[in-house]
Amino acid sequence: MPLYETVLIARNDVSQQQVEAIADGIAAQLEAESGSVKKREYWGLRTLAYRIKKNRKGHYMLLGLDGSSAAIKEIERQLSLNEDVLRVLTLRVDEIDEAPSVILSRKGDERERGFRGPKPTGRFESGRGTRRNFDDREEFRARNEREEQQRANATASAEAE
Repeated sequence: MPLYETVLIARNDVSQQQVEAIADGIAAQLEAESGSVKKREYWGLRTLAYRIKKNRKGHYMLLGLDGSSAAIKEIERQLSLNEDVLRVLTLRVDEIDEAPSVILSRKGDERERGFRGPKPTGRFESGRGTRRNFDDREEFRARNEREEQQRANATASAEAE
């Protein structure tokens, strides 16, 4: 049977358990027609790019389906009738990858991002008219101190000769 990937977006005011119940309903319907769900990923509550039916956020769910085209069309029809589902996208694929999707792997990378270093001073100061000179920043002070040290070393070596 052909393989499909379906991504559905559910309203933000339903719970994760209700989204899982929608996926369970799809699985039951597919199994009744000799199909199966090969992959199931909950991507979480994410911000939408634009409002859909007055919603700014939605629960995303990815399903890897193995079933006939008639069964997939019926599932899409049922999802379009469900008031909790905002959008559905189904694509036919050659194979269903068992590894976590790009969305889930990127989520893990964001958590692993650590400390990025101190913020430059004077850049995010509050208040008006409190502009600081570039020489006040730490990196410029360190550079100036290093140049002064090099000059002092050069004059000391010139005097020693």
